[in-house]
Amino acid sequence: MTADSDLIKLYSQRILALAADIPHRGRLDAPQASVRRRAPLCGSTVSVDLDVTDGRISRFGQDVKACALGQASAALMGRHVIGRTRAEVETARDQLKAMLSQGAAPPDPPFDGYDVLIPARDYRNRHASIMLALEATAEAMAEAERAACA
Repeated sequence: MTADSDLIKLYSQRILALAADIPHRGRLDAPQASVRRRAPLCGSTVSVDLDVTDGRISRFGQDVKACALGQASAALMGRHVIGRTRAEVETARDQLKAMLSQGAAPPDPPFDGYDVLIPARDYRNRHASIMLALEATAEAMAEAERAACA
């Protein structure tokens, strides 16, 4: 397989379609927590705003400035994020990291669909961008919990 065909496979129509349709796009007014994460290698950024009610995400917004792979990852997360607990988000984050770096299976439901990003395993320089949305969301949930306890 040539490098050009590898890139074509990496940026499949499914990935591009996800990147074009990111749920919960935009910032929230007066969120309980806000986190901005940046991938230093490529400069991708994701900002997450959220509210947590009874330990579950009740309101969510994201501003995604990333490559198509980072956008696709944010789109997949955004489809499933409302109603999720911190433990569910952290599990999905850890499973996605293992999928990319260790060849593990994609994240379990409710965070399914990440199999589309399996071809990115071979592109370590893209892993940080793919991880941003779940990392920022887990961090924002921890922040919201700390604020609720204060």
